[in-house]
Amino acid sequence: MALTREQMAMRVAQELRDGFYVNLGIGIPTLVANYVPQGMDVMLQSENGLLGMGAYPTEQEVDADMINAGKETVTARTGAAIFSSAESFAMIRGGHVDLTVLGAFEVDQHGNLASWMIPGKLIKGMGGAMDLVAGAKNIICTMTHANKQGESKLLQHCSLPLTGVNCINKIVTDLALLEVKGGAFHLLERAPGVSVAEIQAKTAGILICPDDVPEMAFST
Repeated sequence: MALTREQMAMRVAQELRDGFYVNLGIGIPTLVANYVPQGMDVMLQSENGLLGMGAYPTEQEVDADMINAGKETVTARTGAAIFSSAESFAMIRGGHVDLTVLGAFEVDQHGNLASWMIPGKLIKGMGGAMDLVAGAKNIICTMTHANKQGESKLLQHCSLPLTGVNCINKIVTDLALLEVKGGAFHLLERAPGVSVAEIQAKTAGILICPDDVPEMAFST
C-alpha cells in the first residue's frame, strides 16, 4: 500500500543524523519535524530565520508569531535562535546546512530537480529552494511517485523549469526509497505491500533494481 504523507515524513526522518543542521521545505518535508528520533540532537532550520524549530504546536502551545517558511505555526526547541531572513540565507549559502528536504514536481535520473513553477500557473515567488540546492551538502526529495493523472514524476529528463541541476541524492516517494547516481534511479526500499513491478511501471526514468528489495521498516 502506498505510504501516507506522515509515513513518508517518518521514512525521511530515518535519514537524519545526530548533530545535523537540517532545512525542511514546505509540505511533506515540514512533517519530518514531528518524527525526529528520540535522543537525536538535530537543529531544524527555517529559511525565514529560525534555527531550532520544534514539532507542530498543540492548541495550548500556539504562538501566532512563531511561524516557519510556509507560514505555519511551529514551536521552538530549547537553544533555538531567531534571526533575520538575510542571516538565514547566509547560513544556507555558506554551506552550513547538512541536509535539505524538499518537495518536487519532477525529478530525473540525472539528479535534476523541478519544484518551483508550472508554466501558465500563477506562482507567488520561487522561494528559497534554489539557494538550498546550491548550498546544502545533501538533498532529499519527497513527493508522490506519480501525478494526479498517474504519470510518473521520476523521469529521464525533467520537462519543467529546473530548480537545481545534479543536486538530488535520495528520493522518498509514496512507493519507494531511491538513490540517484550514475544517471539512474536505484531502488533501495519499497513501501510495505508495494511490488517492484508497480514501482517499475510508475518510473519513467532508468530504474536499477537489485534482486531483493526490502520493505521499509517503521518503528512502532
